[in-house]
Amino acid sequence: MTPEGYGEAARLSTGDRPGTFAIVRGMNWLFKEEPTHYAYADLERDGTTRWSGVKNPLAQKHLRSIRRGDRVFYYHTGKEKAIVGVARAAGDAYADPADRSGRLFAVDIVPERRLGSPVPLAAIKARPVFASFQLVRISRLSVMPVDEPTWSAIEAMSGAKPAPAGRSSRSAGLARSARPRRAGRSGKR
Repeated sequence: MTPEGYGEAARLSTGDRPGTFAIVRGMNWLFKEEPTHYAYADLERDGTTRWSGVKNPLAQKHLRSIRRGDRVFYYHTGKEKAIVGVARAAGDAYADPADRSGRLFAVDIVPERRLGSPVPLAAIKARPVFASFQLVRISRLSVMPVDEPTWSAIEAMSGAKPAPAGRSSRSAGLARSARPRRAGRSGKR
């Protein structure tokens, strides 16, 4: 049995402790969106949205890997260029129903909280610790993984207290609902 709130459990390969499990935490991601198209405030208002329409092959590869409960930084592109909030994946990635080819995936996300203060791209680029972060290296990518040290550093820059990588009180409600409420608008197109 998987401990509640931790994506998957992996069996330890210790001969003296058969049946024990190691916690494999959910992944962290960053989604980029033009705030004039669909801002974090729109996500807060709608309560959930389908993140779809991603066409870049690498971004699609990342999108297909998203699982229920994964944390997502919400990044405003355009003039703002800043990470502004945190969302959660409401479910696993699934085939995009709007894609007739059947090759594209989508995921539903729910808002969790705004960051204490937005973390601008310029501040991220100014710190050498972020040199390998895909936001700095592959700036046009719209969906990208965020490792735990990078996530924690960005949280610290925002002035927010880091949330646990497991489930939040907001995402805990996802366990009780079979399917999130659908918003009238899609996030990423």
